[in-house]
Amino acid sequence: MQKLTVHQGLVVAMDRANVDTDQIIPKQFLKRIERTGYGPFLFFDWRYFDDGTTPNPDFELNKPAAQGASILLARRNFGCGSSREHAVWAIENYGFRVVIAPSFADIFYNNCFKNGTLPIRLSEEQVQSLFEKAAGGTLQLTVDLEKKTIVGEGISIPFDLDEFRRHCLLNGLDDIALTLQLADKITAFENARGMAPVAG
Repeated sequence: MQKLTVHQGLVVAMDRANVDTDQIIPKQFLKRIERTGYGPFLFFDWRYFDDGTTPNPDFELNKPAAQGASILLARRNFGCGSSREHAVWAIENYGFRVVIAPSFADIFYNNCFKNGTLPIRLSEEQVQSLFEKAAGGTLQLTVDLEKKTIVGEGISIPFDLDEFRRHCLLNGLDDIALTLQLADKITAFENARGMAPVAG
């Protein structure tokens, strides 16, 4: 998993509440077994017209000013709906490293940390202020995970984060990497067990 310490990027504002995982990555794209390749299908039903190929120019991510954005700003309850981890894969594959919203669905929030994406909860008032500043489409922010701050263009906002999750993101540790940190102890335990057959 890629480390995240300090991230500087362009903000794209999605002025929608209750964005669910069915919209983040529609069900027809869940057949892949890899964790990669989902970026082109992010928000598919909103990004394209019914023909599935023509971009909808009114959709936030399709606007010229949003190209290259790596910080997604959204409203409350982002990531609600089904528990598909593919939703975070699609967001990360598209290029977003940080998602800022007043609240997140629990499963989506947890999945972010397992995939190197930082979800930041701010107050409704702070999010509204960011929306106002992002209205021109050129807002650049620096998210410093070590200092737990968001700064840029007259903005300085501290944010809270569980220290264990912060440690994992700073060091690029997913569940497998955390387990491998104990590889010597696991090997010693298995060696101590020997190769005795399991009773049937």
